[in-house]
Amino acid sequence: MKYLKNIAFLITCLYGLSSQCQDLAYNGNPDTSFFTARDLAFGGNGTVARDTLRHILTKYPNYTDVRNLLAKTLSWDKKYNDARREFNKITSVERKNKEVWVATIKNELYAQEYYIALGLANKALIYLPKDSDLEALRQQALKGTTSESPMASKETKTLEETSENTAFNNAFGISNAFEIFDIVYEPMLYTSLEYQRETRAGKIIPRLNYGNRFEIQGLQYEVDFYPRFSKKFYGYLNYGISKSVIFPNHRVGAELFVNWPKHMEISLGMRYLDFDNVKANIITASAALYHGNYYFSIRPYFLPNVNKGSGFSGNLLARKYFKDGSNFLGINIGMGYSPELRQLQDGDELLAETVLYIESQQAILEYQFSGKKNPNLYRANLGLGRQELVFESGRFFWVVSAGIAYQVKF
Repeated sequence: MKYLKNIAFLITCLYGLSSQCQDLAYNGNPDTSFFTARDLAFGGNGTVARDTLRHILTKYPNYTDVRNLLAKTLSWDKKYNDARREFNKITSVERKNKEVWVATIKNELYAQEYYIALGLANKALIYLPKDSDLEALRQQALKGTTSESPMASKETKTLEETSENTAFNNAFGISNAFEIFDIVYEPMLYTSLEYQRETRAGKIIPRLNYGNRFEIQGLQYEVDFYPRFSKKFYGYLNYGISKSVIFPNHRVGAELFVNWPKHMEISLGMRYLDFDNVKANIITASAALYHGNYYFSIRPYFLPNVNKGSGFSGNLLARKYFKDGSNFLGINIGMGYSPELRQLQDGDELLAETVLYIESQQAILEYQFSGKKNPNLYRANLGLGRQELVFESGRFFWVVSAGIAYQVKF
């Protein structure tokens, strides 16, 4: 009995020593350690294998085979969210690694996250077109979405016939927002209804906007179109019309986007706003960077005016994406005039032009997420702004904004 106690004590000491060694910096041969961990993993010792794999990654974080095996063991143990994070660290950098893409998609299939699996399969086929294994996984994911959603079955044939990188070609959305001011102005309300349609030429979005400002109600009709010219180039076109004084009579937008190397995107465009008493031509551009799960974009606006001097503003957008491109948390910080013309009022007169030159700052938090068992999107935003009074230069007021939106895909 004493002999058994001594053995148990020795094992405990060795285990403790091993745990402490794991905390030390890795100094071994990564290939040898990887093969050892692989043997452990395939032998059913996933927990021990992961300890070794994580230890290797402390010194060799870009060792793809190590991280891929780590993610696989997590997936085998049904730790699908943890596996997803590890797979994403690879696929965000190595776009043409078929083994990783296959394992990534299978992880979502095991988790029964068929919409995520379908999105990943579509994305993988962009970088590895016509790959039979990836196409088979895509079909498996598509079958899973069909079995979960009655609406999805209606779109199965359409999906098979198009090259769109999305599971649904149609969406209907509704959004509501309001702004509350600490002085002078009454709350402003906004509502939008829109329909989105994916076509071979690009996405088209007709929209109806309702506004209630200064107890004046108005409607605006507009349409957005995002034409695709190639994998590298796409565009943005917009036209809006309204007979209400709280909207521009005409609104026009045009922009060309270029996908740049190293996960960058740049654009150059213009906006035109036509009010009763003023017409504004605005030049805009953007530069965006995708880095792993993060997205950063900066957008300046320039308003040339020979009489009043030039107006300038800018927005900085940062987002962190989660399981896919539809789920994110972001912040939008802006300075200068609002090119969308948050119109203000001086007495009984609505002011259009002056607001382009007043000082303002704002920050808006946004959160968008999809349903667990369906692709519908939910979105919320909360903002705080500081803006100069039109009729009293140098005096500022605060504005709190909030909004919610819901989009149904079919």
